[in-house]
Amino acid sequence: MLLASQTDSVKTLQTVSVSARSLQAVSTTQTAVEVDAAYIEEHFAGSLIQSLEAIPGIKASAIGSALSKPTIRGLGYNRMVVSQDGIKHEGQQWGDDHGLEVDQFAVDAVEAIKGPATLLYGSDAIGGVLALTTNRMPPAPFAASATLFARSNNSQLGLAAQVAGVRHGLFYKANLTLSDYGDYRVPADSILYYSYRIPLHDRRLRNTAGLERSGRLTLGWTNNRSFRTDITVSDVYARSGSFADAHGMEVRLSSIDYNRSPRDIDLPSQWVNHLRVQSHTTWQLGSASLESNLAWQHNLREELSEPLSHGYMPTPPDSLERRFDKHTFSGTLGLRMPLGESHEVRLGVGAEHQRNRRDGWGFIIPDFTNTAAGLYATDRWSPTPQLTLNAGLRGDLAHIDIQPYRDWYLTPTGGGDSAFLQRSAPVSRSFRSLTWSLGANWHPGNWILRLNAGKAFRLPIAKELGCDGVNYHIFRYEQGNADLDPERSYQLDGGVEWSNGPLTVKIDPYIGWFPNYIYLNPTDEYHEGLQLYRYTQTSALRWGFEAEVAWRIALHWEAGLRGQLCRSRQTAGDKRGYTLPYAQPPSLDADLAWHYDYHGCGSIGLNLHAVAPQSDIVPPEKPTPGYFTLNLSASHRFATRAGDITAALQLNNLLDRRYYDHTSYYRLVDIPEPGRNISIRIKYDIKQK
Repeated sequence: MLLASQTDSVKTLQTVSVSARSLQAVSTTQTAVEVDAAYIEEHFAGSLIQSLEAIPGIKASAIGSALSKPTIRGLGYNRMVVSQDGIKHEGQQWGDDHGLEVDQFAVDAVEAIKGPATLLYGSDAIGGVLALTTNRMPPAPFAASATLFARSNNSQLGLAAQVAGVRHGLFYKANLTLSDYGDYRVPADSILYYSYRIPLHDRRLRNTAGLERSGRLTLGWTNNRSFRTDITVSDVYARSGSFADAHGMEVRLSSIDYNRSPRDIDLPSQWVNHLRVQSHTTWQLGSASLESNLAWQHNLREELSEPLSHGYMPTPPDSLERRFDKHTFSGTLGLRMPLGESHEVRLGVGAEHQRNRRDGWGFIIPDFTNTAAGLYATDRWSPTPQLTLNAGLRGDLAHIDIQPYRDWYLTPTGGGDSAFLQRSAPVSRSFRSLTWSLGANWHPGNWILRLNAGKAFRLPIAKELGCDGVNYHIFRYEQGNADLDPERSYQLDGGVEWSNGPLTVKIDPYIGWFPNYIYLNPTDEYHEGLQLYRYTQTSALRWGFEAEVAWRIALHWEAGLRGQLCRSRQTAGDKRGYTLPYAQPPSLDADLAWHYDYHGCGSIGLNLHAVAPQSDIVPPEKPTPGYFTLNLSASHRFATRAGDITAALQLNNLLDRRYYDHTSYYRLVDIPEPGRNISIRIKYDIKQK
């Protein structure tokens, strides 16, 4: 809902992040980290979420080489919110096979809130929030930049440009990003698909090429005292292939020459276009402030595949397998009221209306309409300069209507009869929820101690309530459950931080109980040749921690260790005692960086990323072996009369190791993660003094 306050709480030095004691760090009771645009640029890794993976607890569930889904502490999709300038980003979050429609080169800052944040952001923030800021006011009358970037593994080439400025209260910011990439390489000569050994040409995963085009314009005005308003129009278009065995044996059965060119986007493929229009206004009303956000988002997505018959389905008339057309109207209004120097109350209200319509000869989710509204109040009080207490309460109402759907072809039902089978029944349900949060932050001397307890919720989405179809990209048949209840969680988050300047040590433990966790339960049934997964609910316990050690060894040297552990256990149902599916294994990162001043300034960093084996699984999952990768980075910045030039180099998976990500569904068909990758970025900044 209302965008959380933003600070420069992380100073980034190549691969090592050193926490600074900002106002937010000593006042918030939640585990939160903020990074700026420079951090995103220095950790550029193909997508915004991959660029944020150096933050403990944040992980990218990769889909190919340039697309990824964010997860926080192992929770993703509709269990975490991506907020953009105070409004929740609404695409097709339930989809496993496409990324986030956000231009990372237009992002000014990212605040990662780890743990439940439904108090401010509403449903879906049960696992955390990535709050993106893209509309910060330019600091100079004129500034411009151009960035060229390239990656070796998927032959990516790209250009990002930005112009911005402010004069006499009027400000503007415009972005344009273009990117093309080819099939990516893996350290393997073949993959295994349902006992078929399929060779890979030139070690490339066929038909994983793609392109991205995005543009953005922000216009605004401020009187520099009590009023600011701006409006933003952005459009993101992405097109990509689905690897050429996603729907079965395409390479064996299709007439398409998938090896003709590594840059072709053949069938099966997908494209998505996300159009966003948003206004943001703030008023200073004496000591109080009022903030409003209004937005319209249009997410249009199509999945295309060769018109081949499946089961009783005749040969389709065209290649349009699925089409999703989603409109979202959102609004928030928030009021901050200081009640003295150490006391602040916040009140807020938000509402959202979604309408999604489908098309195509394939079916996975039905048409639906969803309306939700929420009201919250928070109170922050600092009885002493070292102690801050937070409390909050929120109420929500929501209603969802799901339309019925029947197959467009006849299926035999026995006795010589046939029928148009109903895949989705009509559903009309209303939900309500009351959530709360209590927390404390105490910072005596060199210490910061945090503790936060609260209840969070998540509404079941249309896919969970009414899906019934093949999800080819994950190699399974999925079936919804119209009787699902809203998901609830009760979580306790803690934090301990100690710093004496050169040395900082942090640990952020958490534990949460879900009385009715929703997940896809694998069954022993098969439908249309694929294993049937059915949505169900169970009680589950989740716990873990993130830990960091940052050490400024000397003037030019820094070292760091970052680790994370996330565990879960089902406490009821037929899978009692097992973990939850696709559990994230523990990981550890060791960093070493050298900074220098020679004809400008620069740094060289070395990173060792180690992941433990994952044997804590739920049948029919299989264990995944552990692995490590060695990564190298270097950057140099120097000034010219017209501006600054920054050149950066990254070498990921330097040893070209073959490994599998346990959270990736690609491992189900023996596809390892991308091999060695060299990334180059050159940026030219012009600023008017």
